[in-house]
Amino acid sequence: MKLGIVIATREAERAWNAVRLANFALKAGDEVRIFLMGEGVEAPEISEGPFTVRKQLEDFLSAGGRIMACGTCLKLRDKGESELCTLSTLKDLYELIKEADKVLVF
Repeated sequence: MKLGIVIATREAERAWNAVRLANFALKAGDEVRIFLMGEGVEAPEISEGPFTVRKQLEDFLSAGGRIMACGTCLKLRDKGESELCTLSTLKDLYELIKEADKVLVF
């Protein structure tokens, strides 16, 4: 299955669970891509209590996942591309949606 996960929240537990699901799906043999947009572009910075989103994202990349981040949303927050995610556009999000069998939004 091709799974697209859109993370549009900076709420720690929700973002953490989204990436945990992405990691689980990768281990199950699915193709998974994550797109960060809106507040979600801040997800790699989350480390509240047990909700270490960055660690989950690093594990996701190590397992072969792909993470994209909305360039406009990053720019609005004076942020740029990072080692975790590539600078992306709405066209990239559209392609993710078009190619995925399922899309989940957190």
